[in-house]
Amino acid sequence: MNISFSAKKNTNLNDSSYEEPCHRCGKCCLADFIAYVRDEDILRWQREGRTDIMSVIENEHAMWAGDHLISADSGRYLHGCPFLMWEEDHSACSIYETRPAVCRNFVPASSEICPLWKPL
Repeated sequence: MNISFSAKKNTNLNDSSYEEPCHRCGKCCLADFIAYVRDEDILRWQREGRTDIMSVIENEHAMWAGDHLISADSGRYLHGCPFLMWEEDHSACSIYETRPAVCRNFVPASSEICPLWKPL
């Protein structure tokens, strides 16, 4: 699957013609998406019969501990999205077609987590 990502640079947000391609480094996926899943995402996955996704959500029981997420059950540190994969030299999402809204709506270069971000 060859998916292309692009985004407006944060320094040129008023220029709708300027886009910069996402480098697909996966840094935005290092935040555990489970903490940001919306009810609409869960309802969609239930409708789609995505027991693989629902199982992860039901078993993680993620909770905030300071500035990171841990499992409420075991206390183990949760490292990024469990659906992040690597394909040769770039990241990929194993649930890309039905990824949560937090991922669909993320604009590369819009946050310090992204290497494309530049302070104004």
